Amino acid sequence: MEEYRVLLVDDEEEIRVGISRKIDWTALGFALVGEAGNGEEALELAEQLQPDVVLTDIKMPFMDGLALCRHLRQSLPGAKLVVFSGFDDFEYARQAVSMGVSEYILKPINAPELMQVLAKLREQLDSQRLERRDMETLRRRYEESLPILRELFYTRLLGGQLSPDQVQDRAARYEIDLPAGLWTAALVHADLPGEAEGTDRDELLLLSVQSFLSEHFSLEGCSARAVLYGDAAALLVQLSGEDRLYPLLEELDRLSLLSQSYLGIPLAAGVGLPCSRPEELHRSVEGARSALDYRALTGGSRVIYIDDLEPQSTATLSFEENDQRLLSAAVKLDTPEQVECVVRSLMERMSQAGLSLSQCHLFLLEVVTCLVRLTRSGGVAVEEVFGEHFTGAVSISDFSSLEELGRWFCERCLKLHDLLGRQRTDSAWRLVEQAKGYIAGHYTDEHLSVEALCSHIHLSPTYFSTLFKREVGMSFTAYVTQVRMDEAAHLLQETDEKTYRIAERTGYSDPNYFSYVFKRHFGVSPSKFRAGTRR
Repeated sequence: MEEYRVLLVDDEEEIRVGISRKIDWTALGFALVGEAGNGEEALELAEQLQPDVVLTDIKMPFMDGLALCRHLRQSLPGAKLVVFSGFDDFEYARQAVSMGVSEYILKPINAPELMQVLAKLREQLDSQRLERRDMETLRRRYEESLPILRELFYTRLLGGQLSPDQVQDRAARYEIDLPAGLWTAALVHADLPGEAEGTDRDELLLLSVQSFLSEHFSLEGCSARAVLYGDAAALLVQLSGEDRLYPLLEELDRLSLLSQSYLGIPLAAGVGLPCSRPEELHRSVEGARSALDYRALTGGSRVIYIDDLEPQSTATLSFEENDQRLLSAAVKLDTPEQVECVVRSLMERMSQAGLSLSQCHLFLLEVVTCLVRLTRSGGVAVEEVFGEHFTGAVSISDFSSLEELGRWFCERCLKLHDLLGRQRTDSAWRLVEQAKGYIAGHYTDEHLSVEALCSHIHLSPTYFSTLFKREVGMSFTAYVTQVRMDEAAHLLQETDEKTYRIAERTGYSDPNYFSYVFKRHFGVSPSKFRAGTRR
């Protein structure tokens, strides 16, 4: 098994050497991957080495062990921290425990005691590793959850809560066969007079109806799946052709009579309009729901087809809440290709719905209104998206075809998508430049910190750190050190000031630490750097 990585931190070299030699790291399942003489150096090493365990002294120059633990708890929350100290001080122990330190050991360090602590940590780390790597358990849990995930998938599919890509992706993930082709949805409701809503019997009835449909549905040229949906059982049917629709109505009528005979349960079925692919089943199920609503007006018909009551010439189409969410998400966050896909889907719906001119116009106004709201909420001038003379009035008669309308609307969406993207990029650039300006004016302050900067620019430290590193290519601390070292090198080359004065002018109150950082950065001490550059 892979060894756990250990970082050892102590300002006394003899102690580090003693610990490294006296501990049989391999036998304990560890590898000593790094050593540091102070907290500052340890923090940088930890970022590079990503240790599983950090052993640190409390009393150290530049940054003590408790401050180091405080930083590591943020940057390496999963690491085990062990603190040792020569001071039997309750306050130290209390602070260490409050920061989630695993162990607190008093000096002088006893090798058997430290080995016992490491063995204990090994057990904890092994337990965590086994839990992470127990893929069989995860697989079993996933398989146990599959029935629930599939039911949730069908609920969201029929509710129109999934995009076309999500439908196919999740169907494959949950091992559901949803081939392309002609589909329709039927909602089957159990009508029991006097049955109280919301009782346990209702749920049992639904399960009985679902099981009955799965077992007894049989129609040549059709395949079907029965699922629970709301207060009814939904039957998702794939048709081999449009000529199978009326045989489907006859089969549902047969099942209604069979249910009455077998189960004593009268069934009513509403059937929606066929759709050209499974991703559009939510529209068919809406029609099925509307068909069921006509039960009281159809003289007790067992099977009701929505097109018999609401022919397409009187169909309506509305820009629903889910449509608004899809369009908003595409324009704000997705790729231009996904924006085009959403617009194309909207235009196809308008084209295939068989709407009258007035209904098309109402749908268009709803879509344009949504885009105008997106424009304003994003802080973009409406004229930049729609043109200088835009008044908000858009008519179907302004375009020669739905294809031309689709191109116009797609261009508006892509324009807004581009403007919002530029805003985000420009905002990030301005924030970084503002931060660089602040650093340039405050690098001489030894107390300069990311918290002080973020307070100045009104940004959270976590978000700023991520943004700064992404845009600049290095962390805030590394950038500040770079600025200070560049200025120190300049002063050493161009002036005769003492090293301690140059340290003060570049934000280091401790000349020794300044020299330490300078040598680590340039490879030579300040004095040798000055001598070498003036030859």
